Amino acid sequence: MVSWARLALFPFAAAVLSVPLAAQSQLAATGGGGLNLMNTDLAVLEAGDVRKDLPCTVTPVKPVLGFDLRFHAGYEVTVPLKDLAGTENKLTILFRVRPENHKDEPVYFVQHIHVPSIEDDAKGDATLGGMFDVGEGNYHVDWLVRDRAERVCSYYWDPEALLPPKDKQIALEMAPGAIRRSQDEQFNEDPPVERSPSTGAPLNIKVLVNFAPQNFDSPTLRPMDTVALVSILRRISREPQFGKFSLIAFNIQEQRVLYRQSSSERIDFPALGQALQSMKLGTVDLKRLSQKHGDTDFLTDLIKKEMGSDDHPDALVFAGPKIMLDAAVPQETLNPLAIDVDYPVFYMNYTLNPQAVPWKDSISRAVKVFRGTEYTISRPRDLWFSVTEMVSRIVKSKHRSAIPPVAAND
Repeated sequence: MVSWARLALFPFAAAVLSVPLAAQSQLAATGGGGLNLMNTDLAVLEAGDVRKDLPCTVTPVKPVLGFDLRFHAGYEVTVPLKDLAGTENKLTILFRVRPENHKDEPVYFVQHIHVPSIEDDAKGDATLGGMFDVGEGNYHVDWLVRDRAERVCSYYWDPEALLPPKDKQIALEMAPGAIRRSQDEQFNEDPPVERSPSTGAPLNIKVLVNFAPQNFDSPTLRPMDTVALVSILRRISREPQFGKFSLIAFNIQEQRVLYRQSSSERIDFPALGQALQSMKLGTVDLKRLSQKHGDTDFLTDLIKKEMGSDDHPDALVFAGPKIMLDAAVPQETLNPLAIDVDYPVFYMNYTLNPQAVPWKDSISRAVKVFRGTEYTISRPRDLWFSVTEMVSRIVKSKHRSAIPPVAAND
């Protein structure tokens, strides 16, 4: 028995050709607080020697800052299928990650993978991969995979997660030297936020998010399409200046509001995630086909309803990928609304490749009518700096509106 400081469960994202993965497992702690590790596994991790009793190739994945403002690190490993040939087998992946300045505080990750019977003449490779999150800093990884015959493949590397000097002011979600499992659920509930508004009452923010794929014609909404949009919402929800949130999640292709939440103290991410499951982008409604510009009409009506309501937010924020509709939202319909809108309007345009579609989209043109500000969100740093500037603009607008007008001299 070996006593360790911490243990983490490994959220495994992998594909072994057609080989199914077993459920995730976690090493069990003993009554004395230690962990039961095989002495042979411990010896391999401590030795630091690359072994290939079980042939495999390990490729470290360099830590990359995600839109969730966490560094995501990991690895890919390939094992020739011929070396897994035979009756059913089981692979155990075990590795530990240690901060360079706290090597006595390792975090352990483990995964058990069931391998079915494989023919002796099988061709190709089994490909596995895993991820973990770290804060800024330097780390050391001791990694191994073992099969039932006790054959081992081991590897070691030193990932470095550092912000460039120009981005040092970004407040990351994890402290330096922190190590955690990657979150495998985008819509987990956010922890409470301590609000500290500088303008007296907390700011009331209304957010309209178009949950749509980067490719407008895509029949599915993939996790990579939603991760940035959810990260935008989390960044807004964690802003201490904001205290009330109204959220309208919609989809232009389906021409419907997917989820609505009004003037709440927090954004209900689990409820939002459940609502998004109702989307059926690949299904075309006959009623929508009969409408020549139904998508434009839907967007126009949505803007009219949300910007003409009596709730009067301190700011309204649009977010989502570019929407290139055949017909533009009629400016003459929006002009009367613009007269009464006395709060700032923003558009956080999430686009992975701005150069591919450099022109303005339908929401951008509509926001321009309200003298709004547009931000292009292509990288994590764009998200951080755009929200920082947005908050500053909202606070200034709120402060100006709170100053009573000076009476003219008689």
